[in-house]
Amino acid sequence: MSSILTNLSAMSAVANLSATQAALATTQSQISTGLKVGSAEDNASYWSIATSMRSDVGALGAVSDSINLGQSVVTTAAQAVSSSIGILNQMKDLVVTAQTAGQDPSTINTQLSQLQAQLQSFSQTATFNGVNILAPSSASTGDVFVVTSFSKDATGTVTVGSTDISLGTALYNGGAGLLDGSSPLGTNISTMTVGTDPTTLANQQQDLETAIGELTADASKLGSIQSNLTAQTTFTQTLSDSLTSGVGSLVDANMNEASTRLNALQTQQQLGIQSLSIANSNSQLILKLFQ
Repeated sequence: MSSILTNLSAMSAVANLSATQAALATTQSQISTGLKVGSAEDNASYWSIATSMRSDVGALGAVSDSINLGQSVVTTAAQAVSSSIGILNQMKDLVVTAQTAGQDPSTINTQLSQLQAQLQSFSQTATFNGVNILAPSSASTGDVFVVTSFSKDATGTVTVGSTDISLGTALYNGGAGLLDGSSPLGTNISTMTVGTDPTTLANQQQDLETAIGELTADASKLGSIQSNLTAQTTFTQTLSDSLTSGVGSLVDANMNEASTRLNALQTQQQLGIQSLSIANSNSQLILKLFQ
């Protein structure tokens, strides 16, 4: 039956064209954004998972920054400790020299004073981002921790791991440090002067040996911390890359497929428009019946 009130062919053509245009809009959105899941409307489950994983990747980025800062602090301290060991060795040589008959203590003390000033300078300027583990700002300064890991279990419980990069005993710390105090030494290295008493000179030499041993142990600890932080940096970056890849597999659009689909939908759209045009022209043909 032909009707000028109800054009079933046109209605069908309009429905098909609307569906094609909706699919075309979705494909164009995927191509422009690169995402097949750009919002919860596209796929609520994948969008939720991807959002959570992106948050974790951001947290891992903060962990990586923290590790990098910690590495800089440790590297700065390690260089100062290495230089300080060299100075202590020179001071030990001077104390040994002072035990030789005919030496002038005042001349040796002048050299010791210069070396002591270098020691304090090395330690007190070994600061990075306001942190100095060799010469803290006060004796009450506690351990220095660096965030080195972030994890979240299936229940959403977050665990943040950290590493202590402090030395335990600072070199200079308001009279309580290794080199400006009396413990574990019997001599205050920063103010030590030599005389002529053999027993005192022997004790000073032993204190310097002890200090060198302490700093050598500190250098070893700092080296171990550096190695651990480097390994943690590599792991954190690998984990971040893995999460990023996982997010991509969930929400990224396959551009090859999208390109092929776009071409097909554009063709369908053109055919749909032509089909609608034909369906609309059918009503006009009815006029010829009355001519």
